[in-house]
Amino acid sequence: MRRGLMMWSPFAEIERIKREFDRLLEELVPREEVEKVFAPVVDVYETDQELVVKAELPGVKKENVEVSIRDNSLHIRGEKKEEKEEKTETYHRVERVYGKFERVVPLPSEIKVESAKAEFKDGILEIRIPKAEGAKERKIEIA
Repeated sequence: MRRGLMMWSPFAEIERIKREFDRLLEELVPREEVEKVFAPVVDVYETDQELVVKAELPGVKKENVEVSIRDNSLHIRGEKKEEKEEKTETYHRVERVYGKFERVVPLPSEIKVESAKAEFKDGILEIRIPKAEGAKERKIEIA
């Protein structure tokens, strides 16, 4: 079996040592916990008839969500409550975020606020707001 000569790269070796040192440091000295904030991600799109906002709220119960419209903005607020059990467990990692949240989505002024509807299903909040008559596109004939 023949082996070829490999060129030694001092920079690659330094990078390998750095990665190993970082791994050891991570195990020995835990990082300070950074406060995690839960803010739902949203999709906002419009059709010819309405404006639609979909927000992901995994693990949030319907009764813990409040939706309102004021100052041309949609306000989605609520709370994702932590599940507590009486057992004592040893956690190795906690990445899920709990607590109160609020998300504000700016809206165009040409909507019918009084006709807005919201539905919550499978962790997705869907809000549909009809457009006002003046907001609909109208083609203008060119003379």
